Amino acid sequence: MVNLRVAVPTKGDKGLEDSVSEVFGRSEKFTILEIIDGSVVNVEVVENPAGGYEHGAGPIVVKMLKDMGVTAVAAREFGPGVTVLLEQSKIKMFKVEAGMQVGEIAEKVIKELER
Repeated sequence: MVNLRVAVPTKGDKGLEDSVSEVFGRSEKFTILEIIDGSVVNVEVVENPAGGYEHGAGPIVVKMLKDMGVTAVAAREFGPGVTVLLEQSKIKMFKVEAGMQVGEIAEKVIKELER
């Protein structure tokens, strides 16, 4: 099985019970899931340093996530600039539905990996 660190842009500090943010680069926080052998073994919530930026949030967020060892991201949408940066950083992208909770997203990512 694959070991992953998955980042989900989120609205608050509720961990697996938090909801995915409508935005990626300017989300308030990121919930980082460590998935080993198909199970979530650690959940960490981090502030987004670029959350309040008017422009240029994408590159800052991608660098932060890459520096944290993130190997995949799950979000509602990825803009063209962020998509290119994530691809260059070899970070996998998973699209998810609006309003999904982080726990549901973890299950979806695990299922997709098992295919």
